[in-house]
Amino acid sequence: MKIYNAKIYTMDIGIIENGWIEINNGKICSVNSGTPDSICSGDINAEGKKMLPGFIDAHTHLGIIENGIGFEGDDCNEQTDPFTPHLRAIDGINPFDFCFEEAVKRGITSVLICPGSANPCGGSIVASKTYGRRIDDMLIKNAGIKFALGENPKTVYNDRDETPVTRMGVAAIIREGLHKARRYYEDCLKYQNDSENYDLPEYDIRCESLIPILKREEKAYFHCHRADDICTAIRISREFNLDTVIVHATEGHLIADILAEENIPVIAGPLLCDRCKPEMKNLKPENAAVLFKNDVQTAICTDHPVIPVQYLPVSASLAVKGGMNSYAALEAITIVPARIAGIDDRTGSITAGKDADIQLYSSEPLDIMSEPELVMINGRQVV
Repeated sequence: MKIYNAKIYTMDIGIIENGWIEINNGKICSVNSGTPDSICSGDINAEGKKMLPGFIDAHTHLGIIENGIGFEGDDCNEQTDPFTPHLRAIDGINPFDFCFEEAVKRGITSVLICPGSANPCGGSIVASKTYGRRIDDMLIKNAGIKFALGENPKTVYNDRDETPVTRMGVAAIIREGLHKARRYYEDCLKYQNDSENYDLPEYDIRCESLIPILKREEKAYFHCHRADDICTAIRISREFNLDTVIVHATEGHLIADILAEENIPVIAGPLLCDRCKPEMKNLKPENAAVLFKNDVQTAICTDHPVIPVQYLPVSASLAVKGGMNSYAALEAITIVPARIAGIDDRTGSITAGKDADIQLYSSEPLDIMSEPELVMINGRQVV
């Protein structure tokens, strides 16, 4: 199938003013300028509309905090143990949550779904498509492990008079867990290399769950708002050689040069919210723009349901109001989150070989009044 006569925002090699793509078996086969030599009955005339890759929300709790349901549908935080790397977000996601449909209708074709930030370590994060009936079939990959610094874990455990109730306690619990996992992994390697002289350590599911980030096969996502918490995340990351992503970074604009020097990417947001807790007192719409202008790799998120997932493009438009150029804002919800999450081999741009996650617009994609006139996920038209 071909989609032709389109203005293609590839988010990879720039804009093709008049181009066409070919799709086969759910993948983009080719991206071309001009018009195809032949047109078949199933091909789509874009009539000059803007073609973009599907949007990506790099930090959500979509389907793990269900729409309009209280305790029964809230599977985001296991607040019974502060260190739970063995929990898997995929086990708590309900793909029949209505918010998946709202995401699709606004052109959001991929999301990262995370455990909450009640625990210093909350569990594994998944990258998923937004259309389907079984999360296993929607899965793109396991993206990494969620850590949390700052007020959230302090608040949860302070109410119980349990550790951690200070920022020192939060960091200590994370360090302790990572030290145990590193020693466990080293002992496993010793046994693999010399089973006659070393014993295999007793199986530890928590340590096993952390091995991929210690090997830098997956990323460590640190929930941080305040600048000092961001610096603590950097400190811990250096100690354990982690491939780290900062999530939220509300005060990132105060230390944008430091983040750039450390080459640590940021998932900024939510932007359309109030300053609901002390660590968000420096929330500014200019944050993402300042990070971008300091050469920090910056994606934009909604933190759904804090901001409903369908308002991801509106969040990007607020970043434009704060000083980010509009093309960079589009990158911040397409190719940049794909690169940060390590899914840019599958999605994030209109590139041959990638999944056919496509949308078409007659109007400006970031305009609050805009909606895509066509959405495809894996080459299947879903809008």
